Amino acid sequence: MNKKVITRQDLTEASEKYKNWGKWGKDDEIGTLNFTSPDDIINAAKLVKKGKVISLALNFDNNGPQGAKTSYPAMGRTNPIHTMLRTGTDAYSGVLDHRGIRASDDMVVMPLQCGTQWDGLGHIFYEDSMWNGYDCREVTSAGAQKCGIEKTKSKMVGRGVLLDIPKVKEVDALEDGYGITCNDLEEAEKFHDVEIQKGDFVIVRTGQMEAKLKAGSWDGYPGGDAPGFSFETLDWIKEKEMAGLASDTWGCEVRPNESEKGINQPWHWIAIPIMGLTMGEIFYLKDLAEDCAEDNSYEFMFVAPALPITGAVGSPINPLAIK
Repeated sequence: MNKKVITRQDLTEASEKYKNWGKWGKDDEIGTLNFTSPDDIINAAKLVKKGKVISLALNFDNNGPQGAKTSYPAMGRTNPIHTMLRTGTDAYSGVLDHRGIRASDDMVVMPLQCGTQWDGLGHIFYEDSMWNGYDCREVTSAGAQKCGIEKTKSKMVGRGVLLDIPKVKEVDALEDGYGITCNDLEEAEKFHDVEIQKGDFVIVRTGQMEAKLKAGSWDGYPGGDAPGFSFETLDWIKEKEMAGLASDTWGCEVRPNESEKGINQPWHWIAIPIMGLTMGEIFYLKDLAEDCAEDNSYEFMFVAPALPITGAVGSPINPLAIK
């Protein structure tokens, strides 16, 4: 059976079907993060039973995935460039500042979406609009005047749920080009004996990152073929009313994309500017998946606020699963 090819008409219909513009008022700038209530956070805290904290982040260094071989343009993204401003060697040799302080300092230069990160709501436009109908020209050379990532700085906290699709299917990793379906996600919920609730942060493992790390090469990872969400999963996302969604791939959605020529990342076109979904990418999930399998608990407290960089359209993060 031939897979359905997403066309411009499909996108037009989807933009009306899934539109959340105005749902939280005409001035809203945080989208589905509104689904998480104070009670949700209180209940998430009650999930902490053993005091174990698991990071879902790659280290930010020059071993990251940016710059790897791929047919997809890098769009200027590089791995972090870490530079020391003063060092212990300086102090030892007597090179001190005017105050005589013996210390070290450093700085980092990096694209905000080069590693484990959130896509902000100013990151993707549908035609000439961003989330909630704001004009795309609100994102200027001075940054996002609307939907800047700093608007979310007290969010991204709540109940987290891991859906480990390879474990369900008894494989190490999903094949590149595998489109995760609504049935796959529902099957994972049943398999893990967990139910996605309104306001949750859902983390979906494909195993692709672990396969790249095991191979010792990121080639193909940034923008290459990958397992990921099929266009149909927008139905599941809308039904569940989740606060955020993340995965261990470069771009969450399946690649090659399911769309006709000229349409790149169609799932993004709807999920971010139309639905207002905060999306996490490049999450490191091996340690969490192993812990969940060990204690057979796939829910946890999730804490992953963005850095409040004014006007930014994305943010590096160190997401934490607390069990």
